[in-house]
Amino acid sequence: MHRSAKRLASLLTCAAVPVLLVAGCSGSDSDSSGDASSSASASGKAGKPSPTVAPAKYKQLPNPCEAFAKGSIKKMLPKVKDASGEQGKSSDNSAHGTCSWNSSDEQGVDGTQFRWLDIGYQRYDSEPGVGSAEKRATEFYAKQVSAGQAVKGAKKLKTVKTAGTGDESTTITYDVKKEGNDFKNTTIVARLSNIVVTINFNGAGLAGADAPKAADLLKQAQAAAKEAVTAATKANA
Repeated sequence: MHRSAKRLASLLTCAAVPVLLVAGCSGSDSDSSGDASSSASASGKAGKPSPTVAPAKYKQLPNPCEAFAKGSIKKMLPKVKDASGEQGKSSDNSAHGTCSWNSSDEQGVDGTQFRWLDIGYQRYDSEPGVGSAEKRATEFYAKQVSAGQAVKGAKKLKTVKTAGTGDESTTITYDVKKEGNDFKNTTIVARLSNIVVTINFNGAGLAGADAPKAADLLKQAQAAAKEAVTAATKANA
């Protein structure tokens, strides 16, 4: 049984889990002199060097649509619509970038297997008065993990710290119902010094097809996360 084009378009829209790329910073600097009449004192304060912060370790980001090997894309999305991916717009490709893919594997009377994959990179520089690049990335990493845990309607939510992917990594898995279909979701947030990578991978059985195994999606997403971290390292070699 086949879905209509209109129905499938609706599912493609609701299946996507947007990659959250939000960065904020604030800083304040105040100084006052106890003797306003002392020009020498004021001059001395003006001559003090600005506080320094450790420089950013990584200066570039990889092309997000090339973060995964072609074989990985084929395995995760068997009937991928466009293997090259759909790259999101960015005002600064060295600071942030996104890419997404989707796949609808129609299996006749057995229904359709749907898959969605997206990746987001965020890189920070060091800024005096704000913080080091690594500190800023660590703060954003925590925000991404919190966002991944806050999906409306999520069930069987599990959050696990994982080793071997960047300097730190967290995996979030959950089930959610969309348009009457049960989706299995995996979100992985990893930090490599001053770079944060977020991967969303989900799948569902449509039109009567069986739901994919959550363990299979998790295994594929974790392998993809390692590739994405390696791509970031190579971009700065």
